[in-house]
Amino acid sequence: MRRVTYAWLAIVLAVACGAISWLGIAGWIAAVVLAASVAMHVAGNAIGTNLRDAADRRLERVPRQAPELPATPPGHLEQRTPLSRLVPVATGIGAAGGGVAGAVALVRLAAASPAGAVLGGVSSAVVGGLIGFLATSLFEIIRTSVREAAAADRRG
Repeated sequence: MRRVTYAWLAIVLAVACGAISWLGIAGWIAAVVLAASVAMHVAGNAIGTNLRDAADRRLERVPRQAPELPATPPGHLEQRTPLSRLVPVATGIGAAGGGVAGAVALVRLAAASPAGAVLGGVSSAVVGGLIGFLATSLFEIIRTSVREAAAADRRG
């Protein structure tokens, strides 16, 4: 390696050590993650631009006729339908359960103040509600899919 490379390596190492002492290890890690995110964004744009420029854009190579498909009525999952009554109920139960569990855990395990327990309970309620919503939505989709598959199987 050349001497200039060692000089730059020493400078980068000195800046890194200074940043760790000034920002702390968490701040340094955050700075590295931010720099890596910017670098990946720039690299992704460069790769995407090269792929776009190298793409074959001759339209005569693309077939113009679409294959004929039999007309079938759209299934339940293809239609826009409202949520079932179970989804908001499960979301509420998940939020209530998550909020209570989070607040109790903070008070008992972490000896949090009442304000900390309320704030932690609210954030736990948000997470619990999200988990309840996602679980119930997944259940509804699976239930509808199985029901449509069974009906299609019975039809022949």
